[in-house]
Parts: sequence; structure tokens; C-alpha cells
Amino acid sequence: MPRIRIDGQAYEVKEGLNLLQACLGLGLNLPYFCWHPALGSVGACRQCALLQYRDEEDRQGRLVMGCMTAVADGQILSLKADKARHFRAGVIEALMTNHPHDCPVCEEGGECHLQDMTVMSGHHHRRYRGRKRTFVNQDLGPFINHEMNRCITCYRCLRFYRDYAGGEDLHALASRNHTYFGRASDGPLESEFAGNLVEVCPTGVFTDKPLSQSYTRKWDLQHAPSICVHCSLGCNISPGERYGRLKRVQNRYHHGINGYFLCDRGRFGFGHVNHPERPQQPLVRENGRLRPVAASEGLAELARRLETTERWIGIGSPRATLESNLALRELVGADHFFTGLGSHPNALNRALLELLRLPGVNTPSLREIEACDALLLLGEDITQSAPRMALSVRQAVRGAGRDRAAALNIPPWQAQSVQIAGQNARHPLFISHVTATRLDPIAEATYRASPQEQAALAFAVAHCLCPEAPAPEGLDEQAQSLAEKIAEALLHAKRPLIVTGPSSGALPLVEAAGQVARALLNARPAEACPPALIPVFAECNSLGLTLLTQDAAEADLEQAFALSEHGPVGAIILENDLFRRAPGPLVQGFLERLTQRIVIDSIPSPTLNAADLVLPATSFAESQGTLINNEGRAQPLFPVHALHAERRNSWQWLAAVAGHRALKGFASPADALATCVTAAPELAPLSQALPSAAHPFTRLAVPRMPHRNSGRTAAGANLDVREDQQPQDHDSCLTFSMEGAPAPWLSRQSGIGARLPFSWYPGWNSNQAVHKFKDAVDGPLRGGESGMRLDLVCRDNGWHRPLPVDTEAQGLLAVVQPAIFGGEELSNLAAPVFQRAALPCLRIHPDDAPAWSVADGDRVLVRGASAATELPLRVDPRVARGIALLPPTCPPLGTGPTRVSLRSLGSDPLIATDHPEPTDG
Repeated sequence: MPRIRIDGQAYEVKEGLNLLQACLGLGLNLPYFCWHPALGSVGACRQCALLQYRDEEDRQGRLVMGCMTAVADGQILSLKADKARHFRAGVIEALMTNHPHDCPVCEEGGECHLQDMTVMSGHHHRRYRGRKRTFVNQDLGPFINHEMNRCITCYRCLRFYRDYAGGEDLHALASRNHTYFGRASDGPLESEFAGNLVEVCPTGVFTDKPLSQSYTRKWDLQHAPSICVHCSLGCNISPGERYGRLKRVQNRYHHGINGYFLCDRGRFGFGHVNHPERPQQPLVRENGRLRPVAASEGLAELARRLETTERWIGIGSPRATLESNLALRELVGADHFFTGLGSHPNALNRALLELLRLPGVNTPSLREIEACDALLLLGEDITQSAPRMALSVRQAVRGAGRDRAAALNIPPWQAQSVQIAGQNARHPLFISHVTATRLDPIAEATYRASPQEQAALAFAVAHCLCPEAPAPEGLDEQAQSLAEKIAEALLHAKRPLIVTGPSSGALPLVEAAGQVARALLNARPAEACPPALIPVFAECNSLGLTLLTQDAAEADLEQAFALSEHGPVGAIILENDLFRRAPGPLVQGFLERLTQRIVIDSIPSPTLNAADLVLPATSFAESQGTLINNEGRAQPLFPVHALHAERRNSWQWLAAVAGHRALKGFASPADALATCVTAAPELAPLSQALPSAAHPFTRLAVPRMPHRNSGRTAAGANLDVREDQQPQDHDSCLTFSMEGAPAPWLSRQSGIGARLPFSWYPGWNSNQAVHKFKDAVDGPLRGGESGMRLDLVCRDNGWHRPLPVDTEAQGLLAVVQPAIFGGEELSNLAAPVFQRAALPCLRIHPDDAPAWSVADGDRVLVRGASAATELPLRVDPRVARGIALLPPTCPPLGTGPTRVSLRSLGSDPLIATDHPEPTDG
């Protein structure tokens, strides 16, 4: 390792770093603006200057930029030399000549990297009295405010948005010293990662618009370590709360999952927590209406109903925590617990679980995906269903350019040099889906076909890799040629990856993905890196629910419907809207047959409106529990709110009636987790998270508020001048207070780093402080990351035999297209996300329209096996033939793969008047 000296102190540093990375990794404070650990160095701001000496005799030294100078053995450097300090202060002064003096009203105030670096550089007096450069701001949509007058031209926004995230509508529009970062015209930023500009920007150019509508300074927000609940990836987040309302969600660094970035649904989709129609207290049906009652009366009513009804069934949910699902299963019995999903979604989840069990196949984290060099996406539009994974796939494709640069000995942090050397080189990406995706422009080849045809293609790839794998029948020459091309790319890659998921609704497609991975494992040398296979699940705890019910023969919603037809039965429905899971007529009949309908949920829904008793559940922001993500990583989430008097965790409502039913082991979150450990053998690793007398969580207090919290007393001064006692949290190491062990000390304690709810360090008030909690600038958190991977039992079910493609089927095959905005139950209740949602419509290929006598712009009746709905029609050449692409908000039309018929109801004015031509991606 190179040895360097900085201001007379000798250090050993990792080889291959630049001086800025080395200094920050050593805990030294060297200011910077344009550098970012995920974006590399471009040397645009000239702020990270330090003095480098030739040898011991050199007294003059020369200024070098830390982010652009590689570490070398024997370097003699100084951060404190007057020449370096004065240069850095001069750079800040030059930047501030056009910067407005608006810190008191700027929403970035108090967590502004520019503020921190200005103070760190010693610049405190402004001599410039001239006229400042000014710009006109833009409306960039419901997520982001724009204030260009604060820009310091660091280019971070453009480098993240265009180079890293693949966006195309943000530009640097320049004329001399007037550089404007914005769109060609007003309008929402199109990238699904635009919200990261709020954290990437080191000053207040891009700020959080939903927060600005009910603004609170960072130091007055209460935070907690939590998990995003809007998809199955389990990104780590830091929600901020004030006055009982959730104000914002920020990224919480996790080295293996989300890193520094979130998708916009995860960042802005928290509106369900503050929803005005959310159940706030128990509701009891009287005379046909739901009447609010106190929590004690709601509990008494729950106990009374449990005693007066003999037969009960429990319906769980893939968006409820592991503890809540298990508590309901324990209450009603395993034989009467159902997943809340139909037989087909359950079969898909179990097939996806089997992919995680394949022996010899690697299940990569999102960070490991970025190192893959050949990728096959089968039947899943991850930009819509698992957006953060799509961002990792983009980095994997860009890896070819990084490899070219490495061959020329260009260090990876030299961003501009790497980009020039790479010459837009890409690793091969192959996408198979029913329609176009936003990743298509960077793909080497795309295949748009029905799920059956996609499965046949994947089986053909497996056969090309390993002749033992059965070959499909009837594959056309073009598809066979593509299969051979994909097989060759995967076989010759160092780290190949296959991704699949449930969106296409085709079980053979999931099985085919496993077949490709198994064939690839057989075809590669034993010493080669094992192939990687990662499934995407539909919801945040789909895998957890599947693990709880994997041994149950009849846990489907259809079995629950059938059970209600054989004698009186009551149902407890846990955090689930059944009208989203099954056709409306079937759900309505089921609810009418029930003698008791008890719903525990945190959001309004048609199922809740049909309840006899409603128990208000906590949202993710008030819950303590466990979720299991798509890679089998169990992660805890903690409440940012103190528990509301009338709301409880779902499992706590059930545990409160333990005296009336045999429900044991749910006295506290720790007890509930201990019960989960014994619920299934594969949950045994969760025992490592259980607190013990020697566990650091039992001895250390982690504050939820920054130490500068200023408004605790003033918050209630209009009611009482006395300060109320802070709420007590006896269930975790977190406190509802600013008192507690200081973050710099906590960060060095084993196991605590993953529990820190926000990033703050002396002199580092912005989220840039996260490097202070790591041993290496771009490494994992010191003391461990959130969660633990489960030890899933390996199982090889052998080769699957491909089914012949059904060419005689009548009707169009209905496929629900996921959507990042408007396609997920919880985020749909967030106003900013709802504004970005596309108009729901049915999409078909132009060749399919004449057969049904429908035309573009018609309103059509879509009739399925069990239900029908009306939708406007768009004829879209990007959709595969034979497919009826339904919006995610469409109610289920059948209980499994469904074919639909179409009938025109005339022209739809909403579509006919505004119908832009479709474009790929």
C-alpha cells in the first residue's frame, strides 16, 4: 500500500485512489463540490486544492487538485499550507460572487454542502458589490423546485442525470459564463430518478417540492432508519417527520442495495401516510354505517367478535410485515391462513423462490449487478417494477467503457477520461418483453413477443448452452438466431446475469429463466465465476409471505372463497384490498357470504369500506417489523412517528386479544421477531438480530433528531408553556429525542452504523456526511449494513420441458403493464406521484385492431373470464401482436392468465384529442 505524508503525518492508503478519496477516507476535511463517489472526478470546481512537494527539501510546493491527482508512494502533501488554504478560499469567493444571499429562505439551508464548504474554507466576508447574474427558473414538475440563481456550475446534476441515469431532457445550455442547467422548455423531468438531483446538487438549485409545501428545517425533523415499501428491492430510506406528519423521504446509504440513489416512487410516494381518508381510529359498523370508536372499544369489539364466531379465516398480505402475517397465521391457524393472492400469483412467487434456491447460481445484490458484463432481461420491465435495479443495469452496460479505460491504465475515478476512452462501448444487454422499455435504447437486441414465445426463446437459449436442456418446438428462424446470439454472449461473459419477474404473468417464463441459469452453469468451466440470477417480486414482502406459506397446499385466495361457501365463517383481512387481487364479482360474493368482516389496514380501500370492524394499522413510518427483499435479505424498519394512541402495528391489534385466543410470543417487537425465527427453518438467521444483554442495541441510545433540534418546546407553546415529556421507545435502540450518544461515536460501534437514521457529522450537515461513517469513501458502512441474507435451502428440480406455443387460442392475451407512477397501491395515494401517472388505457398492436373492429382513440369494452371493464384504446406498434396490454390500475378480469375480447363503444374524447405518437423508451 502506498505511504504518503500529509502535514507531517504518515499514512498508508489504498492503491488506485485519488488524493481527495484518500484524504476523506482518512477522516481529513478537504473541501470539494464537483466530485461524487458514484460519479467520479472531472476537476470542474477547483475546490479540493492541496499543496504537493517534490521532496523534503522543497519549501514552495505546487498546487494540485485532489480529485484529479492519483495517490503515489512517497507523496508529501499539505492541506493546511497557506497557499492551499488561500487558494480554496479564493475559489469559494469567486463562486459566491453570483450566489444570492438567501440562506435564511433557501430550503437547502442547514443541510447545504455549499454552506459547509464555505465555512470549512474560511470564507466569511464578501467583497463583491457588483450586479449578480440572474436566471429565469423553470417548472420541472411536481417533484422538484428549480432555482438556477444558486448554481455554482459543478456539473453534478448533468453528470448524474445524463451519464449515470440515462436521462436526455436535462441540458447544460451555455453562453460564455452563463451556464443554465434545465430543459429546453418547462415540463416534468422525464427520468424516473430525477428526485436524486435534490441530494446530488451541493446547493439549493434543485429542492424537494413536496417538502416545500409544508417546509421544516432538517434539524427540526425526526428521522428513523426504514425500508422502502414500494417494490421488492428493499432500498434503505430515511423518512423525516414533524408535527405528526411525514415530511419527506431521503436516501439512506446501503452499500449492497441502493447506494446513494433512490427512484422517484420511493422518494415521493409516501403520501399514503398523511392521507386525509386514512383510518385514524377503530370503526364499527352500526345501522349500515361505520362509526368511529376509541381503541379500547375497538379491542373489546374484536374480542367479542372472535368469541361469538367459531370459524375464522385469515387473509394476509405481501405488503404487511413478516410479524403481522405470522401473528394472523398463529391466531386463525395455519390451515385457515391464506396469502391474499390468487393461485396464479402464488405459483409465480413460489417459482421465483425456486430460482433463489438453484444450487451453484449466484444471487447478486444491486451493487454486484453493476459488475455484470452480459445481461438478459426476461419478461420484466424493471424500469417500472424495480426501478433501482434498472439503474444498476445501466451501470453494468456502461462497464464496457470502464473496461476499455482500465486496459489503458486510466483510473476509474477519472470520469471524463473514462468516458472518452470508452467511446460509448456497451456490454451486451438483451431484453425480452411484450412491449418497449426505457432500457431498449441501450440494448444490443430486443424481442417483443407474447410471454409464451418469450419462454420458448429462453428455452432455446438454454438448449444452445447445454444440449441436455430440452429444445422448444416451432421456434422461427429469426428467434433461433437471436437465441444463439444470446447464448454466445452469456457463455463468453465473465459475469453473466439473468433477470426475470412476475409482470408478464407467465409461469413458463420464470421456469425458463432458471433453465438458462442451470444450462449456463453446466456449460461454463468449474473455475469460472458462477452465473447470476435475480428475480423481481411484485411487492415489498412477497418473498417473506411466500416463505411463510411455502408448505401450505391450499393458501390461495380461491380456497378462501371456496371455504366461505361451506357454512358460516368470519374473516380477518390484513392490509389487503381484495378487489385488487381478484375479479370484483368474486370478491363481492365472498364478502357477502362472510358472517364477520374484520379489516386491519392503514389506507382507504373498497375492502375496508365493506368491513364490519376496521382496526387502523400503522404505516411503514410508524411500524417496527421485518421485510424480506427479492434477494432474500431480511431487513428491519423502525418507526419515525411515536405510536398514535388509536393506531397500532397490525400484529399488536391481534396480540392484544391473546387472552381470548391462543396467540403467544407477540408481547414486543423482539418477541414477535423471535416467533418469526421459529416459523420456518430458513428464517433462522433472524435470530442474530434478536437483542441480548450483551447486544449493543440494548446499551446505546441512537437519537432520531439532530443535536441542533430547536423547536421541541416551541412546537406546543401555543397550548402550554411547559415542555411535554418525550415519547419513550422501549422496543429499539432509538430515542424520540435529540439526546443520545453522538453520531461520530455511534458510527464506530459494531452493528450500529445501519441504525443511524440520518447523516450528520461536525462540519458536515448535508448528506455528503455519509463518508464519515465508512472506512473507505465508497465502501460499506462501518459496523455493518442493514439486514442479513437468509440461508435458503438449495434445490434443483431438474430440466423443465417447454410447452408448445398455443397458436389456436381465441382472444387477446391480457398482460398488465407495471408502471413506476400510478402502478403501485401505496404510492397512488401520493399527489405528486399521481400527477405523473399516465392516462390509463388499453394498448394493442395495429395488426390486432381490424379483427376486433376497433380503432385508435375508441373507448372499448374489455371482457375477460370473470369480469369486464371499459378503457380507452391506443394502437401502439411497440406492443407485441396478440397482446392486450392493460394499465396497472385495471381491476382483475380473471383468476389467472386471461384472454379478453374487445368491443368498441365509440370514440373516446380524452384519447382522440390528445394522442402523441409513441416513441421507443
